[in-house]
Parts: sequence; structure tokens; C-alpha cells
Amino acid sequence: MKILHTADWHLGKIVNSVHMTDEQDYILNELIAVIRNEQPDVIIIAGDLYDRAVPPKEAVELLNRVLTTLIVDLKIPVLAIAGNHDSPDRLEFGTQLFRSQQLYIKSKLDIDLESIVIQDEHGPVHFHLIPYVEPAEVRGLFEDDSIHSHHTAMTAIINKIKTKYDMNERHIFIGHAFIAGGMESESEERLSMIGGSPYVDASLFQEFSYVALGHLHQAQRIKSDVIRYSGSILKYTFSEATHKKSITMVDMKNDGECDLTYIPLKARHDMQVVEGYFDDLINQPLENNEDYLHISLLDNGQIIDPMNKLRKIYPNILRLERTSLTSSKSLIDLQKIRQQQTKSHTELFAQFYEEIKGEPISDTSMRHVEKVVDQLITDERGE
Repeated sequence: MKILHTADWHLGKIVNSVHMTDEQDYILNELIAVIRNEQPDVIIIAGDLYDRAVPPKEAVELLNRVLTTLIVDLKIPVLAIAGNHDSPDRLEFGTQLFRSQQLYIKSKLDIDLESIVIQDEHGPVHFHLIPYVEPAEVRGLFEDDSIHSHHTAMTAIINKIKTKYDMNERHIFIGHAFIAGGMESESEERLSMIGGSPYVDASLFQEFSYVALGHLHQAQRIKSDVIRYSGSILKYTFSEATHKKSITMVDMKNDGECDLTYIPLKARHDMQVVEGYFDDLINQPLENNEDYLHISLLDNGQIIDPMNKLRKIYPNILRLERTSLTSSKSLIDLQKIRQQQTKSHTELFAQFYEEIKGEPISDTSMRHVEKVVDQLITDERGE
């Protein structure tokens, strides 16, 4: 069986006030061209189809157009799950009707954990579609008060799969999670850490033939070639400037062994970080001058209106800074900001409380805060 693995489309994404829908339209046409050429038996989209719970209509129209091409024109089964940016309620609309066209979208976890079975000449392949869920959701669904982290939630899910199915058959896990050891970038929204860690240990997935992951935007393996993030289809922040975007093609044999091929995706406009002197950038323009650019000027002296002058040559500058004017204080401030970004919502609130009140927040108050934050996250995702 030949399986195409992609994820993190983030349709409707806005980068530095620039709507990326045209870029996404272009790259998805490139993806469709790859699909026509490779002719996979199954397509996996491992979450974050949209960039936010209420996507713009242009993003909805683009997704509708792409999925229609895949399932109606090309007649290839598509298996997709909700990511942490998606609204489960909105993605769930029409899912039962879509199944008749072999479009399988799993937006909410259910206790049955029924797999999608697709046959090839060697027999059945079980696809386990596990959408992004908060630990509290799994705790309530499984009625297990010991579930307080993403790892314990995933452990409960996988243990249920193992008790229900013969793991000697071929099984593919489709998930949207942060596997410990993965390399993250600035564009991933940090997963909730209410009551525990956001990380899931890769050892849980050892009995699956292939693990198709979404969430991290850099294409990468996690401790095994068959536990893999396909990465996002486009670069969405300058921290991804060095990434090589691709999709993963999985050729699964009759015994579950997988041969992997990585097919690059070339965007219409790349994203680059460029350092240089103002005069050099003006007089010796970059070859790809229409790429999205973060330019760091090395000049020490005064430059009058550098942005407008540079934009006459580089129309897609998204960020401009003067490297020489970056003080040690700003570097320290930047380090503090990055430290804050690694903290959970509840940790940030506890820090704020202590700064204002001059004393740590009590355990009882902290439990109330966790419940409020948990509800806010649920409401934000439209559940």
C-alpha cells in the first residue's frame, strides 16, 4: 500500500499581516501534481487543516476545492484529523455523509476507537485516527482520574487500541501531538500543560507499522524512521527559513515494513533571513528578490527611510532590523520573552499572581484557575 503523509496546512494563516491563502493555493496545486504523479492508495492529513477555529471563507473554499479534487476526481481515500488549531465542531459537519466518498475526518475522540480499515492485495490495514485532545477530555471520556498529562492521555488511548486489535496485523497511527525529542519552531502554538507536561514519549508507538504525526512544522523522525512528522506545507515563520518542506511517501509491504520517500515542495515565494549592508542590497539585488524577507542591516550610520527604499526592490520584506542597534538589554529582554513562551497558561498566571500579591498562589486557587483555563481552551476550539 502506498500512503502519502502530509499535515499542518494551516489554511487561512496570516504571517506578519500577509494573508497566505494565495501561497497555500499554489503549494496545494503542487501537492496535487505530486499526487497525480505518485498515485498513492491513501492520503493522510495529520491535523491543523485550518489555522484557527473560525477560518476565513477563502480558506474554507480552498480546502473544499482540494478535497473535492482528491476524493471525487482522483478517487483517493483521504484520512484527516483535527489538530489543536482546528475547531472539532466545524470539522465534524458532514463527516458521516463524506464517508460514502471515502473522506474520513475524525474531529472528536470517542470511546470506541474504531479504526478505518482499507484493504490492499495483502489484506487489511488499520488506520487509527486520533485527533488532538486535551488530557481533561480523555480523563472524562475514560473516567480515569489518573490522566493529567498528554502522555498519560495517549497511554490510555493506545492501551485501549492494543486490547481491541491484533497488533500483529498492520496498523497506522495518525495523531497530532508533541512527541518528546521533536524539534519545534516559533510557529507552533504551544500545547496546553494544564496539570502536566505537553510531551508524549515515543516508546508508546513501537507496535505500530507507521506513525503519521502532525503539529511540529519541521519534517523529522522521532527515534525511529516510522515515527515521523511530515512537517508543514509552507514556511510560516522565519525560524523555519532553513527548513526543507516536503511530504512523506510511505510504501508499506505485506509484513508492515515501510520504505519512505521524501518529496520536496517548492513554494512560489521562499522565506529568507538576509544580513547585509544597505548599499549592497540596493546595488546588488538578491536573485530571488520577491521572496518573503527578514533583513538585518549591518550599517552603523543613519539611513533615511530604509524600508521604503528597499521595498522598491524587495516588495515582500516582512521584517527589517538594524543589527548594530541591538543592545545587550534587548537581547536579555528577548531571552526573557522566549522563557515566558515556554510556560503554560497556568504557570504564567501563577507568576503574575505572585508578582502582584507578593506571595505564591494557594493550591486551592490554582485548581480553580486550571478549571477556568481548561474551559477557555475548550470554548476557543468551539467544542
